[in-house]
Amino acid sequence: MKYTKLILVALFVVVTFTANAQTETPAINHTQKKERKRIKQGVASGELNKAEARRLRKEQRRIARMEQHAKADGTVTKAERRRIKKEQRAASRHIVREKHD
Repeated sequence: MKYTKLILVALFVVVTFTANAQTETPAINHTQKKERKRIKQGVASGELNKAEARRLRKEQRRIARMEQHAKADGTVTKAERRRIKKEQRAASRHIVREKHD
């Protein structure tokens, strides 16, 4: 009886750990944090006005929703990661353009 409970607990831990590993997106999260910082810095320095910052933040929220949608089924596939990274690269270019216009 105790042996069966031990096996069930161990199995639960392994399944939980595996599920978390498939939905973790540290590179995407790091990029989002970096972009938020760039937008904030642009506003503070005057390189971005309120409208530009609002538009860029909206784009970042859209990307965050894409990430949450990808995580919803418990697995973030390579295709989903690729699509999110593509959107992040485009958003990064938008930040550069807006800061240097």
